[in-house]
Amino acid sequence: MSDKLKILFLSAEVAPFAKTGGLGDVGGSLPKALHEMGHDVRVVMPAYQKIEAGYPGVSSMPGTLSVPTGEGMLPAGVFQGTLPNSQVPIYFIAEGNLFNRPSLYGYGDDAYRFAFFSRAALELTNALAWKPDIVHAHDWHTAPALTWLATAGQGYEQFRGIATIFTIHNLAHQGKTHWRIFDYMGLQTHSLAEEGYDEVNFMARGIYHATMVNTVSPTYAQEIMTPSGGAGLDGLLRHRHFDVHGILNGLDYEEWDPAEDGRLASHYDVDHPEKRLHNRHALQSRANLPQRDNIPLVAMVSRLDWQKGLDITGHVIHLLMNGYSGEAQFIVLGTGDPGYEEMFARLAAYHPEKMTAYLSYDANFAPLIYAGSDMFIMPSLFEPCGLGQLIAMRYGSVPVVRSTGGLVDTVQDGETGFRFDDYNADAFWHALQRAIYVYNVDKPRWQTIQQNGMLADYSWQRSASGYEQLYEWAIARTVNG
Repeated sequence: MSDKLKILFLSAEVAPFAKTGGLGDVGGSLPKALHEMGHDVRVVMPAYQKIEAGYPGVSSMPGTLSVPTGEGMLPAGVFQGTLPNSQVPIYFIAEGNLFNRPSLYGYGDDAYRFAFFSRAALELTNALAWKPDIVHAHDWHTAPALTWLATAGQGYEQFRGIATIFTIHNLAHQGKTHWRIFDYMGLQTHSLAEEGYDEVNFMARGIYHATMVNTVSPTYAQEIMTPSGGAGLDGLLRHRHFDVHGILNGLDYEEWDPAEDGRLASHYDVDHPEKRLHNRHALQSRANLPQRDNIPLVAMVSRLDWQKGLDITGHVIHLLMNGYSGEAQFIVLGTGDPGYEEMFARLAAYHPEKMTAYLSYDANFAPLIYAGSDMFIMPSLFEPCGLGQLIAMRYGSVPVVRSTGGLVDTVQDGETGFRFDDYNADAFWHALQRAIYVYNVDKPRWQTIQQNGMLADYSWQRSASGYEQLYEWAIARTVNG
């Protein structure tokens, strides 16, 4: 094992305290896996409304931080706690005007909110008298910390010689703002080719300033260096291609375990797959669908968003429900774009005996869908890593996915699931038909595919080893200049 590292982990989301997607899952799981490997990890995130209102196990630290800004020293409070089921400390930067709001994002001053958070998080290390070996920043919200460290921060002994990692979770969200933000942050620097006149792009800054850059799957790391997948930053990423790595996200095997999950009707594991049937019956009962065991039950749990491939999904579900591949049932759980919600609502209204659409998000219902379905569809246009397919495999639901991003790296066609390449309804339908054909006519092969998925190792321990290696490379680079 490597020497014990001091790791400052900065994220706008950390589950269970705040989560809108995969970023929160990483924030809540990776630090615990690194801690178990012997490293000193400390997590910092903003104190959103839920924290300010009082969160179990979270308490206020005495005193305040004085955070330097272009408008003078601004005070910030700090709450502290630990990540659930661990000894990993987490700190929450509190500034009521900036973070005590109904939503995490979507405000006109988001760039200033997260610039303040980033600067305050660095000041917190001073207050704790703790100098990290590495600052691990996630997505554009924490890129201001890397920008400041690489520029103004070099003037302070306590901030020199710190290696930095920047993890891209979704390149599409870039944190663009006005150049005045640098006056607020108290730094001077030059413009980047990726920035328009008088514009700062914090995603680009994170990529530019970090010692090393990574994203959340090997295939997505390749895709973001192309014009079609680079969201305007592919040139910068190609420039840094020696420093760009792909490390697959893990799955929290304590939270997602069909042998222990209290949200299921019946527990089971790879050696006792017959107990899955109880979950199928419970799912059909809850969805008001006929209890039939010998037809494919197809499921989708997703944010209803264009990124998730929903514009090629409607036609496929239409064909499925109209019996073009034999009899089948379909359940969807998700919320999002009103147009897609209406699409599923109409399909369900046409086929009440075969299909149910839950147009809401219910975290306690989702596991039963994974445990009770035969197939799980993810026809994503792009998918940096993807969590649904990992949970589905763990729970014995065979994924049918598009070959993009982390879906390529986790679903082996014909081995642990089924994949299609071209982004169109025909290719998607053909892949789903292939899955249904195996389900209907080759039960032994189907069971092998199920078992392969359930036995695959996508634990955070595996991912943490990749990050440990990346940290060591970044520290070596920093020490050796």
